[in-house]
Amino acid sequence: MNLQICAQCGVWLSRPVVSTVDGGSAVVCDDCGHAQPFLRLPLFALTGPSGTGKSTVCRMLPELLGGDVVVLEQDLLWVGGLREEYDEHGPFRRTWLRMVATLNQSGRPSVLCGTVAPPELEHRPERPLLGEIHYLALVCDDDVLTKRLLARPAWREWDEHRVAEMLEFNHWVRDNAEHTTPPMRLLDTTSGTPRDTAHQVADWVRGHLSGNTP
Repeated sequence: MNLQICAQCGVWLSRPVVSTVDGGSAVVCDDCGHAQPFLRLPLFALTGPSGTGKSTVCRMLPELLGGDVVVLEQDLLWVGGLREEYDEHGPFRRTWLRMVATLNQSGRPSVLCGTVAPPELEHRPERPLLGEIHYLALVCDDDVLTKRLLARPAWREWDEHRVAEMLEFNHWVRDNAEHTTPPMRLLDTTSGTPRDTAHQVADWVRGHLSGNTP
């Protein structure tokens, strides 16, 4: 179900307009006026620098969260033309928003594990297709992050230059988490075990789903 194709006239909705219809959400065609009801669910973005534990935690979340959410690894679509760097990887970000909006129609929200920040998602044309996006950023101390990245297999090509870039991003996340729109919540993984971190992430997701997380 592609929410950017009008179900009535078939026009492509480059900037989807979402309205409230009968207490629910609907994509309104700006050409013929057809209102297509859809499920507008939240997205949980597990973000942060490489080396902080996102992928490891991502493997554990399906077990911890059961069938309540769909857990996705962002790098699955890091292929071909979607790796273009222009517009802060715009095609990559927009594809993920469309993908998540479609998956939401199964009735379950998604947890997207991968490096992303609010400025890279919140202004996209597809953003109205989702409910609130909650951001949880994993961070850790510089020396620990450096050690983790340099210990990775050679095929991942982590040299000193790339590590320095990731340390800079680690600092940016720490310094700006409270000031992005929406803000990002921080979780330090310096000393905790991956299992401990996974449980904290799962609790964060459950808290939002139940309305008990500030």
